[in-house]
Amino acid sequence: MADEAGAQARGRGAGGADPAPALRFATELCAWVATPWALAPWSVVAAVASVVLLIGLPTVFATPGDKNQVIVPVPGAVTVGLVLLQLVAAVAAAWAAWPVWAAVAVTVLATTCLWTERTRRRRLLRGGAA
Repeated sequence: MADEAGAQARGRGAGGADPAPALRFATELCAWVATPWALAPWSVVAAVASVVLLIGLPTVFATPGDKNQVIVPVPGAVTVGLVLLQLVAAVAAAWAAWPVWAAVAVTVLATTCLWTERTRRRRLLRGGAA
């Protein structure tokens, strides 16, 4: 019973599974696909660069304790900024490149991700990690 209360207090259901990482990954995937799709008609180089940046920056820069492998350690605020960059890129590019129904779906996904990430975001901004 105490475990259930603790899981619910951390934003998880009674089952204990935290949906935030899966939602964050799904939103990142949308950003990785939609951003180059939106940029390609303007510049193929910009489209390729967007993928390199959207995947590369969070891979290289991470907050110790928030990720298992950290190449370049950064404060929690940088990690929060990188997540927000992914969310904004996903939504903006979806609206620029995809049909309205898909852009609405990505917007709902990103908004839900923003909501489920609030505990992690607060912890990272306070200077905590895992």
